[in-house]
Amino acid sequence: MPDDSETIVIAYGSNLSFGAKSASQALKAVVKVLGDNGIIMKKVSRLWASQAWPDPSQPPYVNAVMAVETRLEPVELMAVLHGVERQFGRERGEPNAPRTVDLDLIAYGQRVVDDGGLRIPHPRAHQRGFVMGPLSEILPDWVHPEYGRTAKDLFASVTVARDAHPLD
Repeated sequence: MPDDSETIVIAYGSNLSFGAKSASQALKAVVKVLGDNGIIMKKVSRLWASQAWPDPSQPPYVNAVMAVETRLEPVELMAVLHGVERQFGRERGEPNAPRTVDLDLIAYGQRVVDDGGLRIPHPRAHQRGFVMGPLSEILPDWVHPEYGRTAKDLFASVTVARDAHPLD
């Protein structure tokens, strides 16, 4: 990856188990399927844990962030991410419901996209500890395309999931 400004960032989250798979095994399975779909992993954070948001009575989340390369354009990439979610049992319905896999496109280089169905950078990622924590781990100097602040700086000022922390 030549520099962080061209980085494509995908966030991974889960708060429902994949049967007998551990959290790390589940993430590895998702990474493999993404690779099978032309999404090349450059960096993957450790797994992070946080209380469920916005409903803390739900099971806690396990999250990670991936820096990737792909020839897919943003809309195509989102279609692949949604397909992978379905493959791992994700059923879209009620917002913020528990899920086996949640894959969000956080950033696509320095592009800013708002076509109604897709917003890049992700409109709330900068507020979330479970995104900015893992991102600051693997790319602390990544700069948000709209806010001009680094991942490390944004993590220090998150307002959601301030309890996010590495599992190991």
